[in-house]
Amino acid sequence: MTGDWRSDRIGAALKGENPTVLRRLPAGFAVIGDVQFLPGYSVLLVGEPDVQRLSDLPRPKRLSFLSDMDHLGEAVERVCQRMDPAFRRVNLEILGNTDSFLHAHVWPRFEWEPSNVVSRPVWLYPQERWSAEHFKLGPQHDALRDAIRNELDQLRSMP
Repeated sequence: MTGDWRSDRIGAALKGENPTVLRRLPAGFAVIGDVQFLPGYSVLLVGEPDVQRLSDLPRPKRLSFLSDMDHLGEAVERVCQRMDPAFRRVNLEILGNTDSFLHAHVWPRFEWEPSNVVSRPVWLYPQERWSAEHFKLGPQHDALRDAIRNELDQLRSMP
């Protein structure tokens, strides 16, 4: 996965050119993370490129974004519970310290994680986890992508 879509993830998603997009949601795009050292890692991108903070959105759109974050988090949780008995929980984060557009991280957490990080923020993982070739998103994650897509579809069809 290479290309300039990474420099404008939201713009590329709006044009249908972001290969990480799982589903278009009411307030944005559910995407699978570029790295998968925690399988199922996903991100919710706001659907408006100029929105930097949750507070930039009018209240109804804020609530829609948070609802989408909840749906993506639940979809990842359901998939990870089925795929790995060592699944513990999902962490949801809206940070915005590196990328200036509104987005939310959905981090699955597992019992098999190293003891020095299992109960700490994922950002404390060593740099090699973030850049190792075998953790980069690729065709080996297609089943995971499909499972999260299917869960999102099921959750959206529920009353």
